[in-house]
Amino acid sequence: MPKRRRQSSTTTSSRPTNTPPPTAHRLEASTTATSTFAVARTLLLRNAAAVAVGLAVAYLFWTSRPLWDPEMRLWKSVGDASLILLYATLIPGPLARLAPRTARLIPWRRELGIWFGVFALVHTFLILDGWARWSLQRLLGYEFIPELDRYARLEPGFGLANLIGIAAVLITIALLATSTDWALHRLGASAWKFLHNSVYIIFWLILLHTAYFLFIHYSPHFHRLPPPPDWFRYPFLILTLGLIALQTTAFINTIRLRKLRAPA
Repeated sequence: MPKRRRQSSTTTSSRPTNTPPPTAHRLEASTTATSTFAVARTLLLRNAAAVAVGLAVAYLFWTSRPLWDPEMRLWKSVGDASLILLYATLIPGPLARLAPRTARLIPWRRELGIWFGVFALVHTFLILDGWARWSLQRLLGYEFIPELDRYARLEPGFGLANLIGIAAVLITIALLATSTDWALHRLGASAWKFLHNSVYIIFWLILLHTAYFLFIHYSPHFHRLPPPPDWFRYPFLILTLGLIALQTTAFINTIRLRKLRAPA
């Protein structure tokens, strides 16, 4: 009898061996969608919290100055709220170096910084569109004097303080425009970090701008009576000196730890 041909024990599958089954694809897609939703939810909550803080602080400043001119009361409250958000943006970094458990606050810096910038832009717009009426002369401290029939500078430091504020706003716009993951990948980590370290330049410019209006501008003048002193002067000093002390302490502590870890 003829020998029967032995069938091969190896069967050929129609699906490539390196292709995951459809169930794996569905599981991976579901995991990705869940992760994306969680990230979006976290970002939404952080932005909502930052906005709520900014609005609450602005409202507190508004209610604390009932005797002020309504227009000035509004733009000053928004500007002070932006300053508080700037403090909140700069605190987590040095704080985490001193108390590592607070490092969980660091991811909040982006949202706090973004809304600091938004409040600062609103503050600037309210001044330009309201009090300054888009006049460069008024912004720089010049007023029309009917007796002289010309514009004259009445506030020597007023224009400089406003120019310092405008410089801070321009840098803030650059940071707002690059406060995205797309910008981070586009610029590269080193260039992006170098650009966003300019937040400390913004900090010092805003300190000079704010200090002028809190301590100098509303002092006695020859042509008008000064309003009552702003109650925020001393909290401003406490917050500013406290933040500088925190940054200095964190810097010293970083150097100390680096020396301890260095090989003998």
